Amino acid sequence: MAMSRREFLHTLTVAAAAGFPFADNARAAAAIGGFYDLHQFGNNVTLMHFTDCHAQLLPSYFREPDVNLGVGDMAGRPPHLVGGALLKHFPARTFGKIGGFAHLATLVKKVRGQRLGALLLDGGDTWQGSATALWTKGEDMVQAAKLLGVDLMTGHWEFTLGAGRVKQLVDQQLKGRIEFLAQNVKTADFGDPVFPAWVMREINGVPVAIIGQAFPYTPIANPRYLVQDWTFGIQEENLQKTIDEARAKGAHAVVLLSHNGMDVDLKLAGRMTGIDVILGGHTHDAVPDPMPVKNRDGVTLVTNAGCNGKFLAVLDLDVRNKRVAGYQYRLLPVFSNLLEPDREMAQLIRKLREPYETQLAEKLAVSEGLLYRRGNFNGTFDQVILDALLEAKNAEIAFSPGFRWGTTILPNEPITLEHVMDQTAITYPYTTLTEMTGETIKGILEDICDNLFNPDPYKQQGGDMARIGGMTYTCNPAAAKDRRISDMMLGGKPIQAGKKYKVASWAPVAEGASGQPVWEIVTAYLRNKKVLRPPKLNLPRLTGVGGNPGMG
Repeated sequence: MAMSRREFLHTLTVAAAAGFPFADNARAAAAIGGFYDLHQFGNNVTLMHFTDCHAQLLPSYFREPDVNLGVGDMAGRPPHLVGGALLKHFPARTFGKIGGFAHLATLVKKVRGQRLGALLLDGGDTWQGSATALWTKGEDMVQAAKLLGVDLMTGHWEFTLGAGRVKQLVDQQLKGRIEFLAQNVKTADFGDPVFPAWVMREINGVPVAIIGQAFPYTPIANPRYLVQDWTFGIQEENLQKTIDEARAKGAHAVVLLSHNGMDVDLKLAGRMTGIDVILGGHTHDAVPDPMPVKNRDGVTLVTNAGCNGKFLAVLDLDVRNKRVAGYQYRLLPVFSNLLEPDREMAQLIRKLREPYETQLAEKLAVSEGLLYRRGNFNGTFDQVILDALLEAKNAEIAFSPGFRWGTTILPNEPITLEHVMDQTAITYPYTTLTEMTGETIKGILEDICDNLFNPDPYKQQGGDMARIGGMTYTCNPAAAKDRRISDMMLGGKPIQAGKKYKVASWAPVAEGASGQPVWEIVTAYLRNKKVLRPPKLNLPRLTGVGGNPGMG
């Protein structure tokens, strides 16, 4: 079964840019060995990088965004390109599912066979995003990452397991196998480092420093009480000191393993000195070529390696006279039906999933349309969640978080419990019903909108726009703060500032929140439907974005 061109536009564009032979499956299969062969380059300092796999051990379908708007200096620049604008910037049939740790393991081993001493770096968001990761508190993904051969990692959604569980996994499970790095995570009392800030690794005789940068806005985007004794932030001053320390101790190359998001990394690269490469994550952007950013002492390359196990980035550095003289970069797509699964990894995945297989495979309904979550605004699976909340809570309006993770379901495919958990598996899944005034609703939407579209990347604190059910509105992403939201309507009538409305939502970040888990509401809704007609997307009317290449 293959997906539509829209589904894999970005993925296949990257593959074309990397030299993949798109003719037909037979020809592609015949050429697959050559496609994944790497050309010799420099003195073979090689780093492999993947990020934001969101606990997806199996191959999956994944829709790329049709709306990824950039504002201010970010407008029209990668990663804020979709459709034809993306194809034009990265000039260059569909191949079914992508990713999966067994197929990724095959590719990692293939690269390591060609690049002795290569390191594998994990950009984070690895221990969250599936039912099994939630139910095992990250244990399944830790075991898979160790078998995959991850050397170094940083984090974001990992922290939603709670500080105690994170430290337990890092100190007991990763110790001696995977180094968890985060220069910007400190204790709240004395500012002591919680994790190592950086390590020096020698690759084929070349000392390379890798610095970790965890998601700086974790206590804002996610519940603070889960990490109440830790502080985060970008911490530019400390980062520069760390870079200088690494250089003073003999690093010939400095790499930042970041979960900032690409816009933040692009700004950071222009403000720091001494970083050669930023291997980025968080925003799920698959960028075929590194973006060079000038700073006062040189150039920093900024990359992002997609999500859901779709890509393995391979970076070769030519290091001469204690500095990077050149590079070669390939963002390799993990086509699951063209790469044989690694036998040992496949066995581990079967073992990890076996206790839950029957539960995960429960068929709730059949979808007549394409269900997905991706893009700045609403997706069809988000709409299913909203519709379920409106019905179950007897609400007038529903909010669903602007999460980026979640797999895609094809038309006429059964919706299973596993699919629902792919969209909802978090440690704070509570659903709520609250009375809010129209003024409060507008204030919330304005705050979220500013978080997403603030022209200063350092003030963008993660996620996409909240998905809205019941009411409609107009959004101007380019407008000033508190002036982006207008024309709020409910049932054809304007939302009144002083009137109260019943608003259903889920994933509250406040401590002490409670309520029925959202997956229970969605599964009950789907069981009742049995056959799910294509949901009618409730999208805002967008203004001020004419000509923006981030519009599909």
